[in-house]
Amino acid sequence: MSRGRLQLIQQHLHGTPAREQGMSAASVSQLTTHVLNVSEGIPAKGLTLSLSRHDVSQGKWLQLSRSVTNEDGRCPGLLRGEGLCAGTYQLRFDTGDYWKQMHKESFYPYVEIVFTITDQKQKYHVPLLLSPFSYTTYRGS
Repeated sequence: MSRGRLQLIQQHLHGTPAREQGMSAASVSQLTTHVLNVSEGIPAKGLTLSLSRHDVSQGKWLQLSRSVTNEDGRCPGLLRGEGLCAGTYQLRFDTGDYWKQMHKESFYPYVEIVFTITDQKQKYHVPLLLSPFSYTTYRGS
C-alpha cells in the first residue's frame, strides 16, 4: 500500500477537525459523512448523496437535503443549520453514477445507510469506504 494511500485512510479514520477543513465551529453539522474510494486510495469527489428522516406518522421517508461530496470526499453543511431530532435517518449514496463518472463498472447502484439517532446533542459521523464491488460503514467519531 502506498504511503499516500495509507495516510489518507488514517486521516479518514481519525477525522479532520473543522478548523482544518476551513470551516468555522458554528457551521459544523451535527451529522457528517466522509466517502473514500478505497480501491484507488482517494476521496470520492463528486458523489451525490441525500439525507432523509423517517416520518413515523406518515410512514415514509422525508428528504432533508441533497448534496455532492467535495474534493476531500466530505459534505460540510449536510444539515444546513438544522438540528437533529431523535429518530431514524437514511443516507443514500448514488454509487452507480459515481463509478460511471470514474469509467468503472460497479455492483451496487446505490448504498443506503439507515441509522438511529437517540441523543440529538451528540455529533454523528457516518463514513463510507467504497470500492466498485464492496462497501463498509461504521459509526465514526
